[in-house]
Amino acid sequence: MPTFSAYDGTELAYHEKGEGEPLLCVPGGPMRASAYLGDLGGLTAHRRLIMLDLRGTGDSAPPADPATYRCDRHMDDVEALREHLGLDGIDLLGHSAAGNIATLYAARHPKRVRRLVLITPATQSLGLTPGARDHRDAALVHRGEPWYPAAEAALREIEAGRSPAEVWDALAPLGYGRWDAAAQAHQAASAREKNAEAAAVFYGEGAFDPPATRAALTGLTAPVLVLAGEYDGVPNPAHAQEFAGFFPGGVRQVQPGAGHFPWLDDPEWFARRVAGFLAQDQD
Repeated sequence: MPTFSAYDGTELAYHEKGEGEPLLCVPGGPMRASAYLGDLGGLTAHRRLIMLDLRGTGDSAPPADPATYRCDRHMDDVEALREHLGLDGIDLLGHSAAGNIATLYAARHPKRVRRLVLITPATQSLGLTPGARDHRDAALVHRGEPWYPAAEAALREIEAGRSPAEVWDALAPLGYGRWDAAAQAHQAASAREKNAEAAAVFYGEGAFDPPATRAALTGLTAPVLVLAGEYDGVPNPAHAQEFAGFFPGGVRQVQPGAGHFPWLDDPEWFARRVAGFLAQDQD
């Protein structure tokens, strides 16, 4: 397991899978170990995946200063990994909460990004925050499932002010295109893979400056893929389209029947679309 030193001396780990050109992969959660990404639906057949364990997760050491768990502080870890690998430019993938990390990195280092892939990304970095109604609208596709009434009740409780963490078990099936054995096993692993202390800091005050980030992205020439799941509420396809519009080279694709972890719902579709995007020539 290779490691490198971050800007503050924290020892960070990454995992390599597959062959070919490197693709730096940043996990979400927030603050979940990269193990949950698996092989990204077989994307390892097309690219060498460099999967970063964010500080304090997986095989990476915790930092001396817990304040560095805040989202915007992780940009420097991505840059340290790029330097460690000796790459002038990188293809970068961020999933879920790491969509914010990858977006902030691209805004700060636009010349270092060759291609950017944002999988069901969180969008706070650009000032877009889906509301409870968006979650409920996305959930309706599952209304025939036996677990749906409990999930719908949980969403209404959140609208009334209850913390999502208190009703998370009821909400978990909404993150997947289908709540089968593979999805249930994937969700069951979350508790042991996630650093809850770090997650509580991730979205801390001062993490985002959307106007400044939007302005900085006007200098990004790299192609950007925003991949949304048809059944996902975070972001839903409409929000993903709006998000993609902030990138000069942004395009949105919607994976049919997919939730928040689309590589689980249709691995072949996911890997083919992402690999095809990464193989495109840049003008």
